[in-house]
Amino acid sequence: PGAIIQEAGNAAEYETGSWRTYRPIFHEDRCTQCLLCWIYCPDSAVTVDDGKVVGFDLDHCKGCGICEKVCPPKVHAIDMVKESDLDKEE
Repeated sequence: PGAIIQEAGNAAEYETGSWRTYRPIFHEDRCTQCLLCWIYCPDSAVTVDDGKVVGFDLDHCKGCGICEKVCPPKVHAIDMVKESDLDKEE
């Protein structure tokens, strides 16, 4: 059935990143590990290992850009880039 969630916690089963328009690009060298991106990400797509941001789960990232917005301006460790621009580079 469409639009019915029959069980809680099933978001991990659905890969929603395929309809993303913007992709987060992580600049590890700039990151201060404040973890604000991880806290605010509505899709739990920020990957953290041993208490540090290491990247993004692009299978679940919808490209909303919240991570970029909450990253402190002086840090600017995340850029949102159009998927179509990345396709041209590849």
